[in-house]
Amino acid sequence: QVVLLESGGGSVQAGGSLRLSCRDREYRYVSSCMGWFRQAPGKEREMVARTQTDGTTRYADFVNTRFTISRDNAKSTLYLQMDSLKPGDSAMYYCAADTAHLTCSDDHHRYNIWGQGTQVTVSS
Repeated sequence: QVVLLESGGGSVQAGGSLRLSCRDREYRYVSSCMGWFRQAPGKEREMVARTQTDGTTRYADFVNTRFTISRDNAKSTLYLQMDSLKPGDSAMYYCAADTAHLTCSDDHHRYNIWGQGTQVTVSS
């Protein structure tokens, strides 16, 4: 059973915005290390942004202030606000939680709970 449910993906033109949401259906993981990852066809999965339990955030270099990760613990939901989207941002976006480690990581292999993904397509 999928416990992380992403939504908010879609098709936009370059320069547009999307807000992705990831709801933790079990109200268990939103307090863990959580992150957004993406994977384009033929490419490796890569971290986009992640947040730690103390609220610290970290972004991939390619984000360059365009995206904002946030979490609402009361709603058990993780968000990714994406602005100034580029065609290169087109990918399947996944949220994930790492419940097995005390420190958070950019490495997607460390994340053990995954959603099914939401597709983002940016046209030029």
